[in-house]
Amino acid sequence: MRLAAEALSGERGGEVIFSDTSFAVASGEALLVKGPNGAGKTTLLRILAGLLRPAAGRLALTGGGEQWPDIRAACHYLGHFNAMKTALTVEENLVFWQRFLGQAQTTVSEALETVGLEDIGYLPFGYLSTGQRRRAAIARLLVSHRPVWLLDEPTAGLDRASEGRFAELMRGHLREGGMIVAATHLPLGLEGARELAMGARRDGHDAPIRSTP
Repeated sequence: MRLAAEALSGERGGEVIFSDTSFAVASGEALLVKGPNGAGKTTLLRILAGLLRPAAGRLALTGGGEQWPDIRAACHYLGHFNAMKTALTVEENLVFWQRFLGQAQTTVSEALETVGLEDIGYLPFGYLSTGQRRRAAIARLLVSHRPVWLLDEPTAGLDRASEGRFAELMRGHLREGGMIVAATHLPLGLEGARELAMGARRDGHDAPIRSTP
C-alpha cells in the first residue's frame, strides 16, 4: 500500500498557507511533519483525512484494494480534539467507535489495558484528566483496524511513561505494515522515520523530505 501526495496546496480562511507539497509513504513507513505554528501541519493532515479539500494537487492511496479504496476509508485521524462524548463513559465511547468504524481489531477492555486505563473505563470521559483523555483517544486507534494513522501532536498531555507506551504501539503498527503520518514538535521514538519540514522557503516552496537518524 502506498500513500502519495503530489504538489498539494492547502488553504485556511481563503488564504493559501502551504503549496507544492509532495511526499509518499509506503507500508511500514512513518513520516513526521515538522514546522512552526501556522505552517499548515494540521491543515495537511485534515486534507489527508478527507476532512478538507486541497486547494491544488493530487492525493492517492494505491494498493488498498476494495477494502481500502481511498485514504478516507483507510485512516484513523487523531486530531487536537479527542472525538469523545464527555457524558458517555470511556467504554461507551470506544464501543461506539468500534461499531461505527467496524473492522474490530481488539476488545474495548484489551485496548484500555494497553493504554493503562483498565480501571477507569466506567467513568464518564469528562471526568478524566488531560493525559487520561489522550490515552483513551489512543485506545480508539486500537479497537478498529485502519492501516493509516494520521496523528496531530499525538503525545500532547502524555507523561513520559505514556509516551513510551504509545511509541511502542506505533512501532508495532509499522511492523505490521501500517503507515503513520504525524505532525509533531516532539520526538515520537520512531527511529528511521522521515521528516517533512513545512514552512515557506525563499523560493516559496516547502522544504524537502529528509530522513531522521
